Amino acid sequence: MSGWDWCSMIGTLLVVVLYGLYKGRGTRDIDGYYRSSRELPWYTVLLSVMGTQASAVTFLSGPGQAYTDGMRFVQYYFGLPLAMIVLCVTFVPIFHRLNIYTAYEFLEKRFDRKTRTFTAFLFLFSRALATGISVYAPSIILSSILGWNIYITNLILGGILIVYSISGGARAIAYTQQLQLMIIFAGLFFAAYLLLDMMPAGIGFSEAIDLGDALGKMNVITTGITDEGFNWNDRFNIFSGIIGGFFLSLSYFGTDQSQVGRFLTASSIKESRKGLIMNGIVKVPMQYFILLIGVLVFVYYIFSPSPMYFNQVAVDRLKETAYHDQVVALEQRNDLLQRRKDSILVLLKGNASVMNLQTTITTLTKEQQAIRGEITALIKESGLPIEQSDTNYIFLRFVMDHMPKGLVGLLIAVIFLAAWGSIAATLNALSSTTLIDFHLIHVNANPTPEESIRLSRLYTLLWGIFCIVFAQFATNLGSLIEAVNILGSWFYGVILGIFLVAFYLKRVGGHAVFYAALLGELVVLTMYGLTDIGWLWLNAIGALVVPILSVLLQGIIRQKSTVVKV
Repeated sequence: MSGWDWCSMIGTLLVVVLYGLYKGRGTRDIDGYYRSSRELPWYTVLLSVMGTQASAVTFLSGPGQAYTDGMRFVQYYFGLPLAMIVLCVTFVPIFHRLNIYTAYEFLEKRFDRKTRTFTAFLFLFSRALATGISVYAPSIILSSILGWNIYITNLILGGILIVYSISGGARAIAYTQQLQLMIIFAGLFFAAYLLLDMMPAGIGFSEAIDLGDALGKMNVITTGITDEGFNWNDRFNIFSGIIGGFFLSLSYFGTDQSQVGRFLTASSIKESRKGLIMNGIVKVPMQYFILLIGVLVFVYYIFSPSPMYFNQVAVDRLKETAYHDQVVALEQRNDLLQRRKDSILVLLKGNASVMNLQTTITTLTKEQQAIRGEITALIKESGLPIEQSDTNYIFLRFVMDHMPKGLVGLLIAVIFLAAWGSIAATLNALSSTTLIDFHLIHVNANPTPEESIRLSRLYTLLWGIFCIVFAQFATNLGSLIEAVNILGSWFYGVILGIFLVAFYLKRVGGHAVFYAALLGELVVLTMYGLTDIGWLWLNAIGALVVPILSVLLQGIIRQKSTVVKV
């Protein structure tokens, strides 16, 4: 990076961190540290909810996902608006009126302590692993830019994140995320503008979209239906998106403490509802825009020289092995391929229709994909401890190679800010769940306010260390945005199923739901391990299996249930 890039990156990060510390000053008790004293307006809640969900994985891996697989990933979010409505009707008023710190406190009031502890444990385990992946995502950036060892980079960035997360609590996180998202979207809109500006003459926005559509990248709506019937293995289609996405979003926003903790900071039920409903309205267009940038990058590289493999570090490492000659041969093939793109530009200047060139463009695109596939195969064969996919590097490589000086630093800062906001909120949630749902129950029920703050920060530190350790093992997970959501789908359905029983099946008691949750988790993991069913469906399976088993087991156990009055 240039000096201007370093200045813009460091300056942007410093402004945001100092702003967060300023807003978080005066936090003296756990109510302020975990719930911002319940006084935030709806728009701050909205931006905090969005900032927690939109991690560095979203902005780093999202465009690469669209580059390789098209826009169909956006269907994953189609169930989210429906989930926001259910949350606002059922979850939000109950959580607010009970004046709880974590969602899992409600489960002890409704069922018993073991159900609360088990559900809180599932959250801690799943969210900590996913956060480890989120720590790994920005480390990719520095290791690619500076050639640093990825493991050392994880330690350095993770250490900075821990200091950042401990500092101000929920208030600092919420207000910092507000500023972060403003900077993030300003940077992304500017990147999209420059992408279009760099297209060859005759290729504007509509032409780029038409070309992306012709090459299968604008596959916003897919049904998953083939000549042989519905393909349950299809990862993203409108049915899995609406049904599976609904259950996943309902679980994530309604039972995951990293999100529950965000809307519990609102000053009232009304403000929480406004924030969540607006999130349901803007989230799908936001993700559509992020994926669309990936399609524009794809179209840009049709006419411009593209890297043989977007992870240059992997190519350099391969050249140091016995595969050197094979890599050089692939580089020569790629050079010839890039020179053939000149013929497309010549024809364009001669007013040839882009669509008339579709066959030539399709051939070049397939050859490019074949070269990337061969590099991936060599990496796997070599056994090198590096990523075996370059999906997560596509947008980053484009930014590094083509953005003007100063903007490169800003866009890299954007990815760091997304990571910091999301991870800080999650570490805050991990800390609150550990303190409220474990420490106060099993260790000391009545710590002083000073002890509570000290413990809050200590647990934030310990979970930060755990996430850094897991980040060291996060290589070769493929698309990070998929990896995070697959991991969540192992547990979110079951957690949601427990809450659905709590809210809607008033006659079911704690013993029945506890054993149903254990069996439900076994069913979900078995389905994932032994079948090829799309992972979005796991959320629906878990959420439905737990209530069904709970009713059946209640008929056997016949334990009297508890109804919580709110």
